[in-house]
Parts: sequence; C-alpha cells; structure tokens
Amino acid sequence: MSERERDEHSGVETTGHEWDGLKELDNPLPRWWLWIFYGCIAFSVIYWVLMPAWPGANGYTPGLLKQSDRANVVKELNALQAQRGRGEAMLVTASLQQIEADPDLQAHALAVGQSVFGDNCASCHGVGGGGAKGYPNLRDDVWLWGGSLEEIEHTIRVGVRSGHAETRISQMPAFGRDGMLDAGQTADLTEYVVALSGRQADAAAVGRARQLFADNCAACHTPTGVGDRAQGAPNLTDREWLFGSDRETIRGQIHNGRNGVMPTWEGRFSPGVIKALAVYVHVNAGGGEASAGGDEVSTGSGEASAGGDEVSSGAVEAAVR
Repeated sequence: MSERERDEHSGVETTGHEWDGLKELDNPLPRWWLWIFYGCIAFSVIYWVLMPAWPGANGYTPGLLKQSDRANVVKELNALQAQRGRGEAMLVTASLQQIEADPDLQAHALAVGQSVFGDNCASCHGVGGGGAKGYPNLRDDVWLWGGSLEEIEHTIRVGVRSGHAETRISQMPAFGRDGMLDAGQTADLTEYVVALSGRQADAAAVGRARQLFADNCAACHTPTGVGDRAQGAPNLTDREWLFGSDRETIRGQIHNGRNGVMPTWEGRFSPGVIKALAVYVHVNAGGGEASAGGDEVSTGSGEASAGGDEVSSGAVEAAVR
C-alpha cells in the first residue's frame, strides 16, 4: 500500500483530491465539533427512549415519560373550561339584557365573544367585523333580520339557509337565469333599483320597470322598496349594498339571485357562548337597531342590504329628472 502524499509546507497528509492545483489536506475534525456531534447522538438515543418516537404497525412507541401533546391540549382545554365555568353558568341563566346591564358579566361576555368571533366568524366578516363584498358589515346598525340582542342571538343560533329546522330563510329568485325576465326587462329593473336608492337613472327604463317591480319585487321588498324584516328582504332605498351598487352588480343579482349561507352554530357553541357572541356583535354594532331592511347579520346573501329611512313617494321621480 503506497504512502499518501504529505503537504510539504504543513506536513499533513493529503486526501488525494486536487482542484486546479489546490490539494485537500486530511486534517482531523475539531475536538469541540466532535464532542457536540457525539453529544447529539447520545441525546437522540435518550430522546428515543423517553419520548414517543418510533412508528409501528399500530401506532408508535409511547416512551418512558408517556408524553402526549394531544393529552396536554385536552388537559389545558379542560382547565380553561373550568376557569370559564362560573361565567358560562351565569351567561346561560342571565337574559341578554341582564348581561349588558352587568358590567362584569358584560366584560366576560365580550371577552368570550371576541375570542369566538376571531376563531369562527372573522374569516368571512373580517377581523373587526367590517365585512367584505358578499359578507355583511357587523359594525354598523344596518340589519336584514333585526339588530336586537334577541334577533342577533337567534340568527347566530339557527343560521341562514343552514339546514337547521328553524333557519332564517329568504329567497331572491334568479329572474334572468330561470327565464322569468328577459335581458331588457332585467336592465330596466336595474335602473329602477338604482333610482330607488336616490341616484340618477334612465327615466324611460324606470317607467317601463314600474310594473315589473310591482309584479315581481314588491311582495318582498314592499311597493316602496324599503324591505321587510319578516321576510329577510333588504331595503333598496339607501346606499348600503352587500355585493356592490354598480349597475353591473345589481343586474347580476337580479339575473342570478345569489342566496348565501350562514352556518348554524347551535350544535357547535354552548348557549352561553352564543349569548356572549350576540353581545359582542351587538355592542360593536353600536347597541341599537336600525329601521327595517338592511345587511344580514348572518349571511352572504346577494340581496342589496341596508336599513335606511323609508323612501318618499317622489324618490324615484327625483332620481330620473
């Protein structure tokens, strides 16, 4: 066996590797690096013995410490539930009005409601409840089904078009898609809705659409367009819109009849948590209730949404002058 070449400057053997005249020296690894490496190996062996590590056919080795993150989460959740237990019991037995009248109980309800809202509602309604296109703003006083504490609680509990036996239901027909109105009639009706909200609209189209609105829309939105909370029909006379107020969006709504869904939370949240969430939404919305019509507290339906003052008899005429 031939002796390996030694570097003439350092006296260290080379590995035999050479790149462009540069030869690699066969220096030993630093002692500190080797000790750290050996320590990591020893730590790994100890970890394998103490902690869950090795997968098997029916699970994994539990380790001598029987460590389980899942069990720890369950333990922490149980501790949190026990901590909240007193407040939860008080929420269940107290009326919504009593909750808002008691500063301590209201503070507890707001804390619980904020946490639950952030985890379950913010993905649609926004972190602060400000809503987005197709998702109602919960921070104003504009409601479709009602903005009282009881109405908000009921909507959260049963949802909208959710499959719950008591779910909120309103139905915006797809007038164009289902052939009830042709393209010209849909365009005329769009102008009529624009006029109802107090904006300038085509006078001829509004005139042609008067009877169309009376025949197809007034039963839900009322003859003056102010909406009907008993049916979940939004107010068309103000400037609040769920999907947008431009003509193309309104025309698309009349044509396709969007009908969104809000899930029922009754099976997921306890009665106390639902009350807390209702208080949180109610307080953030200003604690009041707007006039009939408006944004749904609970759905991404495609109807225009708002709760403004009742339209005067001359509003459409003024808009087309």
